[in-house]
Amino acid sequence: MTGHDTGLEGARERRVRTGGIELCVAELGDAERPTVVLLHGYPDSKEVWSAVAARLRDRFHVVLYDVRGCGRSTAPRPLRGGFTLEKLTDDFLAVADAVSPDAPVHVVGHDWGSVQGWEFVTVRRTEGRIASFTSVSGPGLDHLALWFKKRLTRPTPRHVAQLLGQGARSWYVSALHTPAVPEALMRGPFMKQWPKILERSEKIPSDGYPTPSLPDDAAHGAWLYRDNIRPRLRRPRTDAYAHAPVQLITPTGDAFLSERLYDDLDRWAPGLVRHTLAAKHWVPRTRPDQLSAWIAEFVTAHEQGDAEAAGTTGARGPVARGARRPADNSPYAQAFGGRLVLVTGAASGIGRATAFAFAEAGARVVAVDRDADGATRTAEMARLIGAPEAWGECTDVADEHAMEKLAAKVAAEYGVVDVLVNNAGIGLAGAFMDTSAEDWRKVLDVNLWGVIHGCRIFGKQMAERGQGGHIVNTASAAAFQPFKTLSAYSTSKAAVLMLSQSLRAELAGQGIGVTAICPGLVNTNITGTTRFTGVPEEEQRRRRERASRAYGRRNYPPEKVADAILRSVLRDQAVVPVTPEAHGIHFMSRFAPRVMRAIARIDPPL
Repeated sequence: MTGHDTGLEGARERRVRTGGIELCVAELGDAERPTVVLLHGYPDSKEVWSAVAARLRDRFHVVLYDVRGCGRSTAPRPLRGGFTLEKLTDDFLAVADAVSPDAPVHVVGHDWGSVQGWEFVTVRRTEGRIASFTSVSGPGLDHLALWFKKRLTRPTPRHVAQLLGQGARSWYVSALHTPAVPEALMRGPFMKQWPKILERSEKIPSDGYPTPSLPDDAAHGAWLYRDNIRPRLRRPRTDAYAHAPVQLITPTGDAFLSERLYDDLDRWAPGLVRHTLAAKHWVPRTRPDQLSAWIAEFVTAHEQGDAEAAGTTGARGPVARGARRPADNSPYAQAFGGRLVLVTGAASGIGRATAFAFAEAGARVVAVDRDADGATRTAEMARLIGAPEAWGECTDVADEHAMEKLAAKVAAEYGVVDVLVNNAGIGLAGAFMDTSAEDWRKVLDVNLWGVIHGCRIFGKQMAERGQGGHIVNTASAAAFQPFKTLSAYSTSKAAVLMLSQSLRAELAGQGIGVTAICPGLVNTNITGTTRFTGVPEEEQRRRRERASRAYGRRNYPPEKVADAILRSVLRDQAVVPVTPEAHGIHFMSRFAPRVMRAIARIDPPL
């Protein structure tokens, strides 16, 4: 069968015999590179991973196989007793020996694929065959049983609430233990509606998934539950410790699994790397960009670690460039590791510091600026600081068509943006009567229309994806405080502040947060590029120098603003003044507006 027929373009197929069945195995990428084995869940087949596999194939040897009884793999006879975790482990070892006989493989599992992965990474007979394990939406059954036991033996109000919460999510498990009825439903009308159910509930497009084998896959897969759930819940292993590094990816909107199920996992997987993702259950289909980024980062980090320990280039050839060590478990690393962040005005100042801060947290960064060389330098430095991937893009945010082209390119090549920072801005000072219509157009084109273009174009992509996101718009303390020589600049920033608050209300129901960042006097080069109206060029130069000296003496670094931006996204804050004077102006504008109007008559430092 061709790669197209399997939903995996260009895949090489082979049949692996094990325990009286044949497994259908698909391979993508260079077999000399590190091997990544993708395990599917219920009621899926290996095609659930097609979008992730497509993103990994250029860097790794990607292997997918249909679990016994699913897709194009044959089913055991009889079905009862043919789906135990012990037999699934036999299948995995047979595949691993066939595709990577001389080196351990990196395992990634989703749903029941993750349940299997926990079994594989905790049993003795697989030691040395697994290099790392990434778990997505599927706990180990032994850990699950002990989680229940701990809460049943100590029924505190919190434990009872956790038990009830997970019990409500697990309603389908008892249904699948019912004899014959699930099979009749799966091969009858229920599975015919399954693609529409997924499209409505998780916004999964019908693009060749699920495959035509779905009714049989669902019927056979019921035995995964029947052969394993009750035996393991009754007699869990108490020595189920991971013998390979583990990365846990937890969708926060999973309808079937509570986040609390993973509270005790550090006991079983020392050094566990955790990530949370604002998504529902089927993240291999809805968030392949984010998932593949985390997988690539984790795999490459451990390949590099093994290579450094051995003094070689890697167990299976050269390791892909642009990756780093696994992110630590700091709040920023957990929140932003592997996320796609786009920052405008990123060649210098607050934009550059923000790109670096997200990079240090492990985010993938797109640095955008009119200064092509500056954007490229920011991206290069972001990779050195910690971004697994970073790109520089030359775009004028005031140009709507250019922004649309940028958004299309980013979505096609890097994925949908998770965090957008509309930071690009220019300074303009001078009396209103000295400010020409052209001066107004220039400052509004960048400071306001640049923000509008970013919010409208990238925000629409976030909304259509349906998995949330965050937009940060850089306003200013000048949005709170009128100044007699900053009418154009203050107007543009006040408009950004109101736009941000209005957009926050509109997008709240779609899980998209919006924050207005309002810095005061920050030591950046905006003072060196500000235009002063109504005075000759020599006087403009003198005023720029004077403003730059004043801001330099104040010396509030842009890195502190960048930290406030990350914190505001983490906390989903609405309006965030930054610098002491910004906090003071914000407070006074609310409680002493007459004082602020009097202050407005004073010439500002800019």
